[in-house]
Amino acid sequence: MTNRPVLEPTAEHPITIGPTGKRVVVRVNGEIVADTNDALQLQEAAYPAVQYIPIADVKQETLTRTDTSTYCPFKGEAGYYSVTTGGRTVDDAIWFYEKPYPAVAAIAGHVAFYPDKAAIAVG
Repeated sequence: MTNRPVLEPTAEHPITIGPTGKRVVVRVNGEIVADTNDALQLQEAAYPAVQYIPIADVKQETLTRTDTSTYCPFKGEAGYYSVTTGGRTVDDAIWFYEKPYPAVAAIAGHVAFYPDKAAIAVG
């Protein structure tokens, strides 16, 4: 493994995490695959807010771990799941951080869905 930079959130690149405080329902191919009242909202710099959903609130039978991985210097190594509903698979629809860096430790055990691959309803 190569040495990768580990960055801490700063005033120029803030990251905040807190309870969403609302129900979050996620659909893939029109089918509900996640439903929770315990989502966390992560706001990073000027990026759109991301809903991190407890993995326990995602239908496990729809998930297939993939070999895809990416790296974020603020959060760590990300893994991915594809989601299959109604016989159709959406590749790498979910990302998660198995061992997130300390600054974002709250998102451990949570997953996030790509908004272009899933319908995410908050409220």
